[in-house]
Amino acid sequence: MKQLLSGNEALALGAHLAGVRVATAYPGTPSSEILESLIRFKEIYTEWSTNEKVAMEVALGAAYGGARTLVAMKHVGLNVAMDPFMAAAITGINAGMVVVSADDPGMHSSQNEQDNRYLAKFAKVPMFEPADSQEACDLIKYAFDVSEEFDTPVMVRSTTRISHSKSVVDVQEEQVEPVKARGFQYNVPKYVMLPVHARARRPGVEARLVKLEAYSESFPLNRIFPGKPDIGIVASGIAYQYAREVFPEASFLKLSMTYPLPRNLILDFASKVKKLIVIEELEPFLQEALQSMGLKVSGKEFIPRIGELNTRIIEEAGRSAGLIATPAPKQIQKPQALPDRPPLLCPGCPHASMFFVLSSLGKRSIVPKSGNRKREESDLIITGDIGCYSLGANSPFFAMDTGACMGASIGQALGLEKAGVNKKIMAVIGDSTFMHSGITGLVNAVYNNSHITVIILDNGTTAMTGHQGHPGTGISARGEETHKVEIASLVRGIGVKDVREVAAFDVRAIRQNIRAAIDSFELSVIISHGPCAMLLRTRSETRAIDALKCNQCSVCSLVGCSAIRLENGQFFIDAALCVGDSCNVCLQICPQKAIAAKSDIPVENVK
Repeated sequence: MKQLLSGNEALALGAHLAGVRVATAYPGTPSSEILESLIRFKEIYTEWSTNEKVAMEVALGAAYGGARTLVAMKHVGLNVAMDPFMAAAITGINAGMVVVSADDPGMHSSQNEQDNRYLAKFAKVPMFEPADSQEACDLIKYAFDVSEEFDTPVMVRSTTRISHSKSVVDVQEEQVEPVKARGFQYNVPKYVMLPVHARARRPGVEARLVKLEAYSESFPLNRIFPGKPDIGIVASGIAYQYAREVFPEASFLKLSMTYPLPRNLILDFASKVKKLIVIEELEPFLQEALQSMGLKVSGKEFIPRIGELNTRIIEEAGRSAGLIATPAPKQIQKPQALPDRPPLLCPGCPHASMFFVLSSLGKRSIVPKSGNRKREESDLIITGDIGCYSLGANSPFFAMDTGACMGASIGQALGLEKAGVNKKIMAVIGDSTFMHSGITGLVNAVYNNSHITVIILDNGTTAMTGHQGHPGTGISARGEETHKVEIASLVRGIGVKDVREVAAFDVRAIRQNIRAAIDSFELSVIISHGPCAMLLRTRSETRAIDALKCNQCSVCSLVGCSAIRLENGQFFIDAALCVGDSCNVCLQICPQKAIAAKSDIPVENVK
């Protein structure tokens, strides 16, 4: 049976066919759809874990307990999970454990660009890389077998294009492979990594690598495709697909098991070609490995190491390196560039009113009559975090000054305070991110007598990655009701005395509470509650602007709502975008009281 599947869907199907029983993840693009695709298989326990470290630990415990387990995350998530990942590499497993790392070349939805192939090498665990959805499905099954045969976790590394592109998968069998239940086996020297036990297991890791290298020599998805001997190309993953299209007549060594590498297979391939090159995205991982074998090989001398590759980039690089002799195709005149459109918060977003107030209190932007906005110096420092609310750094708010990684806002705010910065310091963090890694930062702030203000934006979901649940929602991965962690109770339990809860769309209450926090000399936490606009089931009557009352003061534009538009010098509200009563922020802030329900404004006054 043939199916058209994305790489993430194929990874999930392969795990199902391999008999996976436990699957854990923290949502993060481009990996989120893996767990979402596994949820439909009722026999598999699936969970959105609190963060990637917890996901890895739950997966490792399940593997110790005899259940085949998959844990999925994006590339930066593996940074969070490295402690248990490294522990798993030395303890080994009981039943198979597969770690899917979805890298994001080009940083389409990430704060950095990193090559996690090096993390597999660092941990000394085997790694597979699919080049299409068929291989994504097949490699997962191989990965579980290798995991159990060699007593090791296995990394399967995907990238954005593999995860999200769709191709045909031929599913040879619908029956799940029978996996014998193993149960937990008591073995303190294996599972309890006291130094004395770790030292005893350490030589086994190196011995395992030797066996894995021998295995890679005959791995069926490491394949040579003979062509003309002038050029021999070594590639893996999506780079193989691009290179094959640009160099259709070259000889190819396609690697699907990329750590450890098949040394003899590579040397044999190199001996049969005149010029050996490696085409790979990001870092020269394969190129360095081939050079360490004593081979004369090139690649990153002309292939970019920044951003995604594509056929055009590879072709231009190949031509510049003299690998392509044909003249460059005639350039097609590019169409006139469209104006830049920066990302915006959604109409009705509960974060907008908070950033509007922060911006106005911090004197962060001025709006001349022209409507053009610019930033000016502020008397607030606002440390930010990772989520939809990161857009608070953009115009018209300019209400975020840092944004490094998940959960960093609170720690960075404390660091600024302890550095003696003489300004009021606030940390902004979302509800899911707070659960992920903000709690420990707040505990640290309490412990170290901080006077910062922490603003938790609670929109009841993990919005940026597709509205997955988290402990604060009380909804499990399967959409079932479970225990809900109350943020306010948690914060008070940590030891914060000044805890304020406000409605996300009440501009006056938000302003009053932020001013009180600014004047406070103790650690304060403001929790803003309001549902994500994308989760609204019904929408009320749209708002409109009375053209006779509006004096074009531009204040409404400062809320950053894309439903409020300027055309021919007149502001108006796009009825197709406005969410109506569930927001009403623009109505609250208009100095001229020119905004109201559309039915309350004379028809002739509505633009």
